[in-house]
Amino acid sequence: MEGQRRGPVSLRVRMRYRFDNTLARSTGRLVAWLAVTCLGIVVPASALLVWTDPSSPRSLSGRLTAVWRVSAETLRLGAVTGAPLRMLLGVLLGLMALLYVSTLIGVITSGLTDRLTELRRGRSTVVEAGHSVVLGWSEQVFTVVGELVAARTDQRWGAVVVLADRDKTEMEEALAAALGPTGTTRLICRSGSTADPEALRSVSPVSARAVLVLPAAEAAGEAETVRTLLALRAVLGEHAGPPVVACVRDERYRTAAALAAGPRGIVLESDRTAAGLIAHSALHPGLTAVLRELLDFAGDEFYLTAAPELAGRRFGDTLLDCATAAVAGLVRADGTALLNPPPETVVAPGDRVLVVAPDEDTPRWKDCRDLVEPSAPADERGKGAGDPSRFLLLGWNRRAPHLVDQLRRRARPGSVLHVVTDPAEQAPPTPPVPEPRRGPASAEGLVVTFSTADPTDPSSLRGLDPGSYDRIMVLGPDTGDHAGRPDHRTLVVLLILRSLAHETGRTVPVVAELADERNRALAPLGPGSEAIVGGQLTGLLMAQVSQNGHLAAVFEELFAAGGSALRLRPAPHYVPADRPASFATVVAAARDRGECAIGYRCHDPAATPEDHEVVLNPAKADRRVWSRTDEIVVVVTDGPAEAEVGGAEGSQVARADVS
Repeated sequence: MEGQRRGPVSLRVRMRYRFDNTLARSTGRLVAWLAVTCLGIVVPASALLVWTDPSSPRSLSGRLTAVWRVSAETLRLGAVTGAPLRMLLGVLLGLMALLYVSTLIGVITSGLTDRLTELRRGRSTVVEAGHSVVLGWSEQVFTVVGELVAARTDQRWGAVVVLADRDKTEMEEALAAALGPTGTTRLICRSGSTADPEALRSVSPVSARAVLVLPAAEAAGEAETVRTLLALRAVLGEHAGPPVVACVRDERYRTAAALAAGPRGIVLESDRTAAGLIAHSALHPGLTAVLRELLDFAGDEFYLTAAPELAGRRFGDTLLDCATAAVAGLVRADGTALLNPPPETVVAPGDRVLVVAPDEDTPRWKDCRDLVEPSAPADERGKGAGDPSRFLLLGWNRRAPHLVDQLRRRARPGSVLHVVTDPAEQAPPTPPVPEPRRGPASAEGLVVTFSTADPTDPSSLRGLDPGSYDRIMVLGPDTGDHAGRPDHRTLVVLLILRSLAHETGRTVPVVAELADERNRALAPLGPGSEAIVGGQLTGLLMAQVSQNGHLAAVFEELFAAGGSALRLRPAPHYVPADRPASFATVVAAARDRGECAIGYRCHDPAATPEDHEVVLNPAKADRRVWSRTDEIVVVVTDGPAEAEVGGAEGSQVARADVS
């Protein structure tokens, strides 16, 4: 115990301890210490000034009076001299003036501090009109906000308001880092619960152009999305209100969300949409790049345009009637979307034409039939359904059941899907027996088998013989299980697949699911491989529908099972290979096949898939030499022998007027 005794305490430490205790007792003691400190500095300094001044009085009383005057002027206590009572009154008035000024400064400082704190918390009301409101925070927020900013580039002033239950400063910094300069569009962030009506009123949704409700960061938070839609409907009340575009992850909440959104609401389902995009790439490689071009606001996208001069004409004749836009379908006066209708369909009064164009005012109607060139018959080889395929699926997450279901319903008869899951993960449930599809292609379905292996172990992956498959799909874990690093395992698996491809000399195209767009550049993808960022494309779809609500029916038809779909067809199916021809010639050839040509994708064998250029809406007069590797982007109507990527029950777009 003797060794634990405290040694002697120095005088400095004792004084510091007593001083700290004095300050901690009351504000009055702090003021007293401040007064003593000030006097201890000011009075000696004033005395030194007086005693060193040659013009100072000779007498001691005169010098003391001069010291008092200098000290009083320094402390702003007045410089009254004479009788002690006069000096005391001068000190009192100086102290009152000092107290008043100090109190005034304190009140102003406190008010400004409170106001700045309130502003930093993001609680103030937004007074805007025609702005876009984004509710929630998820991986889609950067895509959605970025596209809303891009959609407002032609406007002089605009605003995008984000409300989420996060710190305002953190949101602003994250958006600024991801988006960079936003031009004349202002980004406004507010903190608060999206399910709180008072917080919703602070972002003025009634006067907004559109309101977007992002999906919850976790599947377990779907109920919060429904609550947000209910609170938003309560705030909008009986007002006509702006269109509301919401997104849920789990299909079980889609109907409830659509009901909560109201008659002007449109609800998307992100998990099924993401699974559809992966199936798109597995069954029809290259379509992801086309969808990205159509859905973002850079370049050409879908627009509806009124063309009363086309009333009474056949749809097939209108495909060559527009020199500045690619015609893809019609939307009837009642809102019914007809993508790639039969050529003999008559355009009725009130119908609007669906075009692919740079902006809404681009279409210029002009007869382009004289640009169609007579050419030799195109090569029709490869038009059939083709042979069955072998698919390998590595990984399992909540989107995997949708992917398996869609592949089962859309793959060629006799195809095989082998699902490999990590032993550490929960094994997928045995899939139910699929309902028979309509048509002759439904006689045989997709054979699905399951096994377990660690895809990050080279020996386990080598044992699967990945080179024997036609297409490999790699799914990442759910983001909630690997927050902050959702793509780490996917990147490792891709590296091992590339290594095995070098060993065997056989490269199999890979479709990899990524959660972070920034990891796309890091993904080691070989020829014919693609990286799918499902959240990004879902965000693009939300932004498009929010700015062009009348296109909801178009996208519903585009993603619906058995409806119209985008396809990439070999260019020699339309024009002779290695010979120049105009794009008008391609459009005419596609029309004769019952399709609408809206662009092309040119291939460079030495380039990566991301470098293959997608050109939408080329000028009808553009002539180029079409190679055998070029592909034409067409809108087709699927028959029973050709699969379409969409929800098994139809669209990923749910309307609010559900029954």
